[in-house]
This record gives sequence, structure tokens and C-alpha cells, in this order.
Amino acid sequence: MQNKIIVEEKFNKFRLDVFLAENTDMTRSFIQKIIKEDLVFVNGKSADKKTVVKTFDEICYQVPEVKTLDLEPKDIPVEIVYQDDDLAVINKPQGLTVHAGNGTKGYTLVNALLFKLDKLSGINGVVRPGIVHRIDKNTSGLLVVAKNDKAHLSLAKQIEEKSAKRTYVALLEGVLKENSGVIETEIGRSSKDRTKMAVVKVGRKAITNFEVIKRYQNYTLCKFMLQTGRTHQIRVHAKYIGHPVVGDKEYGYKNQKFNLEGQLLHACKLEFVHPTTSKKMAFEAPMPDYFKNVLSKIK
Repeated sequence: MQNKIIVEEKFNKFRLDVFLAENTDMTRSFIQKIIKEDLVFVNGKSADKKTVVKTFDEICYQVPEVKTLDLEPKDIPVEIVYQDDDLAVINKPQGLTVHAGNGTKGYTLVNALLFKLDKLSGINGVVRPGIVHRIDKNTSGLLVVAKNDKAHLSLAKQIEEKSAKRTYVALLEGVLKENSGVIETEIGRSSKDRTKMAVVKVGRKAITNFEVIKRYQNYTLCKFMLQTGRTHQIRVHAKYIGHPVVGDKEYGYKNQKFNLEGQLLHACKLEFVHPTTSKKMAFEAPMPDYFKNVLSKIK
């Protein structure tokens, strides 16, 4: 599948590989690989990694597909909250990667879906069949999966246009003073570590609404509502306001008090319009036990 991006003015004169790293979920090394394989085009012409992009340039790229043999159905424990002929709503456990990539394959949500569901949309190719949106490996909770391309296009459009609503709950380090607010920044690849994201001067707009649920002595239980869907957005924004997510070893404190496998961040609610019936759908997933156990220990 070919992907297309139009260069905004703020990215004028960026190097091609840097531009794509800032505007996609791909790493710079992977981008350089697909450029070398002649899978990236600027205004319809082949380019190299040193090509400088200009405002309004049309950048097209293709992500090579892995062999279907790499995606075997596997009986991995995954809760299916709801399903019909068009879609399924999944409650993903912490520790499970959504799809193959960056060295991860064989034990992913996609492998589980291939085992549990009768069909998946093919828009994202054999690497990410059915996957409309993602949540991080160590984030738990709800995501919707498409069973056919018509449903996939409808759901993807709702997410892009922000009519689909995604709500998360997180336990943050420290006590937030504000009861609610909006965090609006630009997020891009970190200049210090290209595997991480960061708030940068020139990146992709990221908007997160937050609302305090409960304050503890040294922590804050908070609700987050995404207006955009950047990689690691909530975790980066939590760090940006000085209150990283508890258990987040990438963006939070190095020395964690609790013995956790990952961050206390849970996709607790998902709302969208059904692509066929036009009915409003809303789903909720309770906090996992490990999350509730930490809340029971703090004052």
C-alpha cells in the first residue's frame, strides 16, 4: 500500500529521511532502508536520503510487506469485548505488541486475531491486517479492529477526524495542581534517542485533554482524552508537564517504586459510530488487577 504526505511549510528544507522520521512511526534507519530499496518518491521521482524536501512536495512511500508465513495464527489470551461481521473490539493485555515490526514478530495481537477471528481487513497488508489504530505494548485496554476494508476506512476516518473518542486512565507521579486542562505541543523523534519521542520545536501537532480523577499523597489518578494520535503521546505529554506515568521506564523515573512490567496507562473507554448501522457504539474496560493493586497501596 502506498502512503502519501504533503510537506508542510514548517518542514521546508528538511532532509528526506529526517522529514519521514518526524512524520511517521518509522525509525530513521528503517526509512533509509526503504529509500535505498527505491520505495520512496518525491513528486513521483526516486530520491535518496540526502534529498531536501520543499513546501508542498508530495512524498510517497511504500512499506515492504513481511511474508505471510511470519504471521501464524496463535492461541494468545486476548479478550474480545464485542464482535460482529464488520469489526471487533479488543481489550489488549499489557505486554502484548499490536503487530510485527522492529524485530518483534510471532507473538503479537495480530497473531491472536488471526486465530480468534474469521476475517480481517487487508488495507494495511499482511503485516497489520485489521489494525485501525494501536496502543503501546505495555499499555493495556481497548482498541477496535476492522474485519473488512469498508469498515476499516470508516473507522480510520473517524479517528482522523476526531469523531471517534479514546479515553485513557493513568496514575501519574506527583500531585497535579490543575483539575483539568489541555496539553498542546508538537511531538517528534527525540534528538537524543531516535527510538523515543519527545516534545520538539518542529514536529506533528499533538493535543491531549486531561482531567484529575483523584489525588493521592504523592500521585494523581488522571483521565486523558486524545484529540490526536501520536506515538507515545500521553506518555510524552505526561513527562512534559512534569508528572510522568508511574511504571514508565522510558519516559518516567529510572527508579520505580513498584515492581511493574510497564506503565500504569489503560485505554478504558472507546466510542465510535458503527460503519454499517451508523449506531453509536461505546465500550469500557475496567482497570487491570495490577493497576488496582497499586492504587490500594498508596495513600
